[in-house]
Amino acid sequence: MQAQWSIAQNVAASVPQFGSASPSAPPPSPAITAAQDRYQNGHPYKDFNVAEDGKGMWWIGVKNPQMTNDSRSAQCNQPAFWVPDNATPNVPLAVSPQVLAEYAYGQVHLPATTVQMNPAGKQTVNLPTWVWTDKGTFKPVSVTAKLPGTGLWATTTAKPVSLHIDPGTQDATVFPASGDCPINPDGSLGTPYNGQNNATPPCGLTYLHSTAATGPFPFKATLTWQVSWTGSGNTGGTLPDGTFGTTTPLTVQEIQTVVVQ
Repeated sequence: MQAQWSIAQNVAASVPQFGSASPSAPPPSPAITAAQDRYQNGHPYKDFNVAEDGKGMWWIGVKNPQMTNDSRSAQCNQPAFWVPDNATPNVPLAVSPQVLAEYAYGQVHLPATTVQMNPAGKQTVNLPTWVWTDKGTFKPVSVTAKLPGTGLWATTTAKPVSLHIDPGTQDATVFPASGDCPINPDGSLGTPYNGQNNATPPCGLTYLHSTAATGPFPFKATLTWQVSWTGSGNTGGTLPDGTFGTTTPLTVQEIQTVVVQ
């Protein structure tokens, strides 16, 4: 930034001023004059603030290419300004721990939502299907963003909190009725099949009709991640939850029972 304004300074110096030996030459452009006044002549900076070299840095508004459709990006139009080390500038949308947390939020990569089922694969009418994840399948994911030379940082953490199951048809009974299976204290979701065919699973479903006439049902498992952040200066807060789902086509068969006397 300093080099760019130095170029502007040299350009201005090469352009004759009013009262010079070449009065017919045009005066410097308003933009160059304003830049000289702001960064060289003490309004507010003197000689590009060289006296403060090593004690801070120049800041300038830059639009985040991932947020070009955000109306707030129009506020990123401030000319370069000086910020002392370990200080947060008082301008709209200046980088702060919360801004860094939001940036880190966009860099969090979560695993695909995969669950275990019993029966696995083809399902059977009126036979309960157990749904679960093992301990450690889904763990909190954290990303830290820092701004060197400022002391500003933020860590954003996404934590799995619940699994929602959708059978893909109204012809099914879901357990629990809401379809929301809370996470267990050990980090698992639901309960593995216990070998009892007629038992009601704490997280699962029972299909009431086969897919012979409709084709496979689109079973969907959606995991909700609760997002929070902590940052420099004892800051912190929450960000919008993230939901990520996986759809699996399930075929449901109907087994006829034959009674022999």
